[in-house]
Amino acid sequence: MKEIIDIVTAYEKAVKAKKKTALATVVMVEGSAYRRAGARMLITEDGELTGAISGGCLEGDALRKARMVILQQEPLLVTYDTMDDDDAKLGVGLGCNGIIHILIEPINDGQTNPITLLKAAIDSRGYSVLVTVFSIEDRKAPQPGSCLCLANGQIIPNGLENLPYKDELLEDAKNVLDNQQSSITAYQGYTAFVECVKPLISLVVLGAGNDAIPLTKIASVLGWNITVVDGRPNYASAERFPSANKILVAKPELVLNGLVLDEWTAFVLMTHNYNYEIAFLKEVLPLHSSYIGILGPKKKLERMLDELEENGTTITEKNLETIHGPVGLDIGSETSEEIALSIIAEIKAVFSERNGHSLKYKKKLIHST
Repeated sequence: MKEIIDIVTAYEKAVKAKKKTALATVVMVEGSAYRRAGARMLITEDGELTGAISGGCLEGDALRKARMVILQQEPLLVTYDTMDDDDAKLGVGLGCNGIIHILIEPINDGQTNPITLLKAAIDSRGYSVLVTVFSIEDRKAPQPGSCLCLANGQIIPNGLENLPYKDELLEDAKNVLDNQQSSITAYQGYTAFVECVKPLISLVVLGAGNDAIPLTKIASVLGWNITVVDGRPNYASAERFPSANKILVAKPELVLNGLVLDEWTAFVLMTHNYNYEIAFLKEVLPLHSSYIGILGPKKKLERMLDELEENGTTITEKNLETIHGPVGLDIGSETSEEIALSIIAEIKAVFSERNGHSLKYKKKLIHST
């Protein structure tokens, strides 16, 4: 999602500068590649690149082809076969051994276009679906390209009405949204990459001490939506947390009033104030949040839960599954920056439904699609 946000931001800047642009999208990968289907890159006519479609070795050639697309105003499907001797040099930097299909589309400002669909995906509060249609069988045939976004129960079309298989395509998009799993589907000589786009993770950091600063910085690099909360206005300030999207100064029982929460919200409690944290934990536990991380030793967490139960708060098995204390992955963290890294890594692992183990010991493919 961060890449999509960066691309939309870069496109808006290009429009203001009156620069023509094209969008390159990895629509299908056969075998191994550095980036998977769904990777995108915006190219301006003067060579500015935002996003990435590879580890760096395809970008130069894609730039040349994108300039041709901008000039001719026709989408182009490009295939890089890193298993082929002629294209092998392209795979050296990737260390991959696969076939990468990339669709390059011209972007016309002032009308519905692929960027319009990306914006709709960004604005969605939950999962959304982006559909890109292309022809591998007949490369001289028209390449429909980005034709649909399904988000917030709304259908945002971009040339969808011109496709004879639009009803099947829409039905498959709805199925992908329900299953939350991207797919590649064939229709009457065409192929569709039906992409399930995950929403942004929202990180709520309870505590505005110095150790919270690196946590928000790392989360910002990932493009997460960040809220910093504290009861002390001299700590919770924009000067101390310039990367935060929102800063709240509030008592623990009033914090939730200032937040918009969903299943992609993670809480990290690091105020170093026991009474503040237990009061907030009492408020947030009934929401059955996906992730609650609590800084400090396990004894502290056990004491908090015992006190809450003694005072009438019900602690469910689901609560215990989503509470992470001590917070973070075991990577030997000592400094605030290292602890922040371990916390961010654990949050990412939880929302990706992974265990955070070393890829060295993974027996299955890293990417399922």
